[in-house]
Amino acid sequence: MIPVRIAGTATVRPGRAVPTADLAAMVQPPRDARDVEARTGIVSRHHAHPGATAAELGAAALRAALDAAGMSAEALARLFFVDSLGGDMLIPATSNGVAAALGLAGTCDCLDLNNACMGFLSALDLGARSLATGSGPVGIVVVELGSRYVAPTEPRPFLVLGDGVAAVVLDVARGDEGILASVLRNDPTRDTGVRLKHGSLTGQPERIRFGISNEHLSRMAIDAVRRSVDAVLSESGLRLADMDWVLPHQPNGTMLEEIVRLLGLDGDRVVRVVHEVGSVGAASIPISLDRLVRTRPVRPGDHILMAGVGAGLSTGAMILRLGR
Repeated sequence: MIPVRIAGTATVRPGRAVPTADLAAMVQPPRDARDVEARTGIVSRHHAHPGATAAELGAAALRAALDAAGMSAEALARLFFVDSLGGDMLIPATSNGVAAALGLAGTCDCLDLNNACMGFLSALDLGARSLATGSGPVGIVVVELGSRYVAPTEPRPFLVLGDGVAAVVLDVARGDEGILASVLRNDPTRDTGVRLKHGSLTGQPERIRFGISNEHLSRMAIDAVRRSVDAVLSESGLRLADMDWVLPHQPNGTMLEEIVRLLGLDGDRVVRVVHEVGSVGAASIPISLDRLVRTRPVRPGDHILMAGVGAGLSTGAMILRLGR
């Protein structure tokens, strides 16, 4: 077990809510909004205000998570900024902008992390190991601004991607709480076909593109999640029935429901957010984690299973036991 405590969580709405109907009318030819909602399970998503920066949005989320933890920003020893899309700039790391917005000067180290949609679980694993070796508390900020990298000319990403912002604060464990098992893997031989190239390489504005069919991508993702769940349960010696809450990555509503069905999950143990936030990359799991602790009857000793998949192919799952 890796001893660690989830001391605080937070979610920030990055901007206005955008109904699926608005986007369906923009593609050519226009799509039927009800059909798009039925196919994707997404009714709305948020688009960040044009002038908002990832650092500003991330700082707002981390500030709220620190408040929930009853902690000052100066207490942080490490700060991870997670983003699949490069953040505000490549140099310096966007995590520096988050720290600056919080008024931090030389009190913690700051670094950016990108592992596609698996970025949050990667950061959570690293943050927990940091605390276990004496370096903490740790702040994890996740900002995904997918709306800035899509266009109506690419309907598949345009109709599903939204913007998501969340933060988690990790602190020293109390008692027997912590990560019971963590299985994180990347397999670059299995290409998901999801691409976002540097504009300097293409000479054109960056756009997210899906290079393989929905059916193929869905099968690959669902199989990866199922294998990760089996692996983490085997490592922990627990059963799926022992999990009080299950938080899968939510790339769209139909894939989420297929994951729920194939794993045989009790739907009441799953916190669904994709219908109202869209596909938000690495922000999906921390948004559902924040929703879980704020709206569900979470108890000390509960087990939370988190599982994800992303481009790379990045996959993994983690079991967290809450403090008694």
